[in-house]
Amino acid sequence: MRKLFFSFCLLLTANCQLVVAGGFQVNLQGQKQTGMGHTGTGLLLDGASLLFNPGATSFLDSIRLVQIGGSFIIPRTQYLEPAPGVYTSEMVHHVGTPFTIYAVYKIKKQHKLNFGFGVYTPFGSRAEWPSDWNGQFLIREMELKTIFIQPTVSYKVTDKIGVGAGFIYATGSFGLKKGVPVQDTLGNYGEATLEGEAKGIGYNAGIYFKLNEKWSFGVDYRSSVEVSVDGGNASFVVPSSLEEYFPATTFTATITMPHVLSFGVGFSPNDKLKLAFDVNQIGWNVYDTLSFHFADTTAKLQDIHSPRMYKNAFIIRAGSQYHLKENLFVRCGAYYDMSPVQDGYLTPETPDANRIGLSMGASWKVAKWFNLDLSLLYIEGMKRTDKNIETGYEGTYKTKAVVPGIAIEFLF
Repeated sequence: MRKLFFSFCLLLTANCQLVVAGGFQVNLQGQKQTGMGHTGTGLLLDGASLLFNPGATSFLDSIRLVQIGGSFIIPRTQYLEPAPGVYTSEMVHHVGTPFTIYAVYKIKKQHKLNFGFGVYTPFGSRAEWPSDWNGQFLIREMELKTIFIQPTVSYKVTDKIGVGAGFIYATGSFGLKKGVPVQDTLGNYGEATLEGEAKGIGYNAGIYFKLNEKWSFGVDYRSSVEVSVDGGNASFVVPSSLEEYFPATTFTATITMPHVLSFGVGFSPNDKLKLAFDVNQIGWNVYDTLSFHFADTTAKLQDIHSPRMYKNAFIIRAGSQYHLKENLFVRCGAYYDMSPVQDGYLTPETPDANRIGLSMGASWKVAKWFNLDLSLLYIEGMKRTDKNIETGYEGTYKTKAVVPGIAIEFLF
């Protein structure tokens, strides 16, 4: 079975075309799951099932469980202007730090009802280009942060079926900086800065079906969440002669996070090996326009309605886990993530393309009540060339990323 596990890992790697995508979705909600290609809808692994499938949570053996984890996204994105031009630029290097906190409580070991509480970061984006790059009037810096807080109830209907649902309260922030095409006496271009806090609500519901000791299945639906910025601050740095046209003001904006519908299958041919296959459908078509409505407008400062026209997309995932030693588990996985950005709508804020993710991971059972989980994800993006219909800005983008992660788990 050990040979079968490593053969499966090699098969996942060998069949991958190296390709980067996903809009502003962050798929790093569990270290065990990330090590298995971020699968987990149809296979129960740990408390992260609060996100992957709340229905599976009722099958957890532990009466109490607390799990804390985080990842470190280290991306690299390059831009090349169209031929015959030779101008290039690269995003400013940064490290993203999405995190997860899961807690599950069962009244007693055989009780059918579980209560859970999850805090996680399923959406977010950061793009920072040099302030003097040739696309500065489109973007210098953009950042979207979201935190989902999810109290959850899960119920074991029978020995084979579990159902669960959670309420989602989303909170976060949005920031944007872009150059303004006016110059001061030293030749420096102006800058616009938009900042605001956002919030919204949604839900997560799932069904888990354990057919027997070998096969399990799951369906999960995370609703779309509309996060609204109300009373955001807009400020401008421009020459004094133009300040009346760019007053400090407030703005409102709304960004809708897409729904995620997931189908999953788990297969355990024996006590040592587990295989998982997931398909995610992401409802990106809700993100059709990026709009800002200013409280004060002038002849030069108007409301912004920038088309995005995202389309629905799919992610196909596969992963495996092997019980190598008594206290050691190893994992591998892969996924193919299809970009929601259509031709003609690519922007340097999210220079998206199809991508492949290759992952590995391990868990060390340090003690009966304490586990340590590690994961490593590599993402390679397909080189993509496009010309934006709205702005006429065109070029070629290439992105890749390395994402290590760690989690600690306490069992009671």
